Amino acid sequence: MGTTPKREAWNKGKLIGQKPPLKPKDIWAIRIHLQNKHAVRDLAMFNLAIDSKLRGCDLVSLRVRDVTNGNQILPRAIVVQRKTQRPVQFELTEPTRLAVAAWLEKAHLRSDQYLFPSRLEDSPHLSTRQYARIVHMWVETAGLDSSIYGTHSLRRTKATLIYKKTKNLRAVQILLGHTKLESTVRYLGIEVDDALEISEQIEI
Repeated sequence: MGTTPKREAWNKGKLIGQKPPLKPKDIWAIRIHLQNKHAVRDLAMFNLAIDSKLRGCDLVSLRVRDVTNGNQILPRAIVVQRKTQRPVQFELTEPTRLAVAAWLEKAHLRSDQYLFPSRLEDSPHLSTRQYARIVHMWVETAGLDSSIYGTHSLRRTKATLIYKKTKNLRAVQILLGHTKLESTVRYLGIEVDDALEISEQIEI
């Protein structure tokens, strides 16, 4: 009997597991880099990714009308998530609204068009793969290892900061559009120490 060739693991050389969120200093490093480069689209996309906490597939599928009302950029928006088919709301902070307004002015997009159109003919909007490549470039400009971070890092960033500040899991669950609280616990990577720390603060 001949020996079967050993199959290489699909994840060989790759880091598997949760993508860490960005730290506030990393967010500012990326923002300043994009502002200095006058990367109008990327700044709008980056700010919106942080604020919206959307999955990559939902972010690239946004249409202009999802975040605007006439000529106004909405302070809050609502979209139906592709994965769960459930609506989720998100806020657009003032820096994000300004960045999106600047992008719309530059790109001359109609309300029914995709917010981030693709430059490739066979795709109406930026693909999740293109978006992932862009995120890796952003991360590298902040001096971070792009193999560790990904699109989910942007989704987790604000959610993690909100949790650390408030310890309000239910609020984070709503903002991420999770159906189960357990998913939020897993997603945030809440450690046993964190749970014990909360418990220690409660006196009965």
